[in-house]
Amino acid sequence: MDHKKIVLFGLIALTSFTFYRAGAQELHLKIPAASQGQRLEQDFGLGTISIKYYRPNIRGRKIFGGIEPYGVVWRTGANNATVITLTDTVAVEGHAIAPGSYALFSIPGTDEWTIIFSKNTSQWGTYAYDEKQDLFRFKVKPVKLAVKIETLTIQFADVHQDDGVLQILWENTGINLRLKTTVDQRIMGNIQEAMKGDNKPYYMSAIWYYNHGQDLKQALAWMQEVDKTQAPSFNAKYWLARLQLKTGDEKSAIVSANEGLKLALAQNSQEYVRLNKEVLHDAGVN
Repeated sequence: MDHKKIVLFGLIALTSFTFYRAGAQELHLKIPAASQGQRLEQDFGLGTISIKYYRPNIRGRKIFGGIEPYGVVWRTGANNATVITLTDTVAVEGHAIAPGSYALFSIPGTDEWTIIFSKNTSQWGTYAYDEKQDLFRFKVKPVKLAVKIETLTIQFADVHQDDGVLQILWENTGINLRLKTTVDQRIMGNIQEAMKGDNKPYYMSAIWYYNHGQDLKQALAWMQEVDKTQAPSFNAKYWLARLQLKTGDEKSAIVSANEGLKLALAQNSQEYVRLNKEVLHDAGVN
């Protein structure tokens, strides 16, 4: 083999090796997605609501009525379909949804949106969307936002023990989906069952009764039991005072709140210093 052939062979071999090295490196290259993913998890009632979705940006484009046309099914995000997972039954705008995972689709409109919960969660975009897989669909009114939202945002707002709002926010459009779960009857049943056992949940049960307008005399009796059987504590004294005041025993409430205040000051619990002072204020003590 002459000198020129040897050089040519060497160049080919070197080039091939370089291409191989570049290809091997690309196998390990990680590039951020243009639309970043987000995972949300919200405790709600006796369960949780989890959401996985991808968040596109406006990037100077017109979104609704533009790249997301009105009257066309949208994945409510980018990339894979947005997926909502429930561990307990939740009503969304009055429609009860059993525990499980569902894809969230929507059809934007100028004055009305259609929200779709689909049983098919394994799909990219809306290319494989099949209306026959709908769990149900319903209509909601969009609201105009005062501030432009650059990145699609799905979030929970105004979350309480048994109700809340799921929001979809992008560009100048907002969608509010009312969430509701019925836990009161179930918790009342759980309390009644637990009270049959040896470790009776007096403290938490009394607080639940107070916060949900249940039998206050029963709640007071339970908190009095806590106060008798455990070491004095500023939180138990506070709730005892609250229940005494609520049931009309103002004099006893003042005594309990003062005891709770003293304990809270001794243990530097500023929260219960404030709370016990609130009871005293409500009882007319300056």
